[in-house]
Order: sequence, then structure tokens, then C-alpha cells
Amino acid sequence: MVSALLAVALYGAAASSLGGLCWRIWRWGVTPEPFQIPTTTGQQPSIEGIAASRIESPSTRWGVVARMALELFLFRSLFRNTAAGPTFGSGEVAARPIFLERKGLWLGALAFHWSLLIVVVRHLRLLVEPPPRIAEALAAVDGFFQVGLPHWYVTDVILIVALGYLLARRLANPLLRYLTLPADYLALGALLTVAGTGVIVRYVARTDVVAVRQFTLSLVSLTPTAIPAPGFWLAAHVLSVAFLLAILPMTKMVHAAGAWFSPTRNQRNDSRRRRRINPWNAPVPVHTYEAWEDEFRDKLEAAGLPVEKTK
Repeated sequence: MVSALLAVALYGAAASSLGGLCWRIWRWGVTPEPFQIPTTTGQQPSIEGIAASRIESPSTRWGVVARMALELFLFRSLFRNTAAGPTFGSGEVAARPIFLERKGLWLGALAFHWSLLIVVVRHLRLLVEPPPRIAEALAAVDGFFQVGLPHWYVTDVILIVALGYLLARRLANPLLRYLTLPADYLALGALLTVAGTGVIVRYVARTDVVAVRQFTLSLVSLTPTAIPAPGFWLAAHVLSVAFLLAILPMTKMVHAAGAWFSPTRNQRNDSRRRRRINPWNAPVPVHTYEAWEDEFRDKLEAAGLPVEKTK
């Protein structure tokens, strides 16, 4: 009975997650981008003698690829995050805030995302037969220190610590508490529940991994079988995973897919060289500069004004 409930929960959550993600990605993909709005610096390739920033202000596709890679895999913009610190100045000198770098958020976010990715890849051993080599290699590297029995994975510790830090900073900062929505706490709580119950299943409850693998492989092959005596913590872990999958498309966690569609990141800064046509513009007759120059050519030449082309 418990195995059937877990199978139904996982199937329903997977269908909800996949359907929701496909819907949101489709909506992002078909939404027109009416304006050229890349987030760039002022270093454009327009003035000789001034080196252009090929990544900060990319004008080529490869520059955009490099900027997207740094943003998605190393959180480059978050690395340069600043926040207002103490003010200085008094009396006749107006008080001004001091902006300090905040690397803690960048480090916590980077540790959380990469640890979560490694944990997910490691779990492919439960879903694929034979296990992928990359999953086996990551498991070997992750448990390199061989602390305890079973061996503790480094990413398990990093994941719990990073999630705890991300939650603690929201609770400790009054401004962040004011800006945080209930959905944000729900996402963090779901992630903490999945990670916490997973740690208990591996290191405390000592679940039969072979039986769990047979169960997950049967789910993938659409022929679910029962787990003998699944236990409370295993059921809690599986249900928390199902809950996380179900709410994924409706929370900010979907930014992993949405980042690829961000027009401020995936556009080239070439508006001075290439005209962008707004797809929402109504079809109207346009009087181009060339036509205007032909219309007033005699008057322009008589006035001694330069023209782009001569007769």
C-alpha cells in the first residue's frame, strides 16, 4: 500500500513538473522581444583606441555565449553584488552611504547550486541501468575522504550548510524578511526537507539501497513494484521529493530555465550596427532617410549640406 502511494505521488509530481515546465518554457519562447535591452557597460566597439568589453558588452554571438556561461555557471553578476553599509559625513558634509561587497550570498548560492547538481547526478545511479559513468565518478570523488560508514559525501554537508545559510540570512535581515514571500519560504523549506530526509535515509535509517534501486528502476520502466518495509524516513524523503517536483514550475526555482530566455542577457549589444524591428509594430509606411534625402537633395546641395550619395 505504501509503495503504491509513493508510486502515484511520484508519477503525479513528475507529470505536473514536466507539464508546468513545458508550459512556461513555451510561453517564454513565443513571447516577442520588442526592444533591444541587453544589460551592458559603456565599452562598445564604436570608438577607435578604446578597447571594447567583449563579455560585459558583447556585440557577437560568441560574446553572448561567454557572458551566459559565466552568468549561469559562476553567477558572475551576483559575485559583484554590493549593499549599503555604514554612512560617513556629518555637519556640513552630507552623509553618504558606503557600499560594501557582499560575497557571502554569492558563495552560498554557488555552493548550493553546484552541490544540488552533483547530488542529482549521483542519484542517476538509482534511475539508469547500467549506472552512468559520470554518476559513479562523482560519487567516488564526493566520498573521497571516506569519513564514517557509510562514507559521508562532501556535497551532502555543503548542501545542508548552504541551505541553512540562505534561510538564516532571510530571517536575520529585517529588509529581507519584509521582501520575502511565503512562496520563498515554501521553496527553501521543501529543499531543506528533501536534503534533511535524504541525509537521514542514508546515514541514520540505513535503508536497503538495492530494494530502493529496484523500485526506482521499475518506476522508470512504468512497471512499479513494491518496496519491502519502506520505513517512515524513506517514505518522507520520497514524498518530499514529489512535493518539490510538483511545486517547481510555480516557484522562483524555475529560474534555472528562465535565465536562458532573459533578453537582458541573451541579446547582443549591436543596436548601432543592426536595426531591430519590433515584432509588435503595426505595418505602417515608413519614410526612410534615403527617400527623404532624394526628396530634398537639391535643397541640401544648394545649402552646402553633406549628403550620403550623389547623383
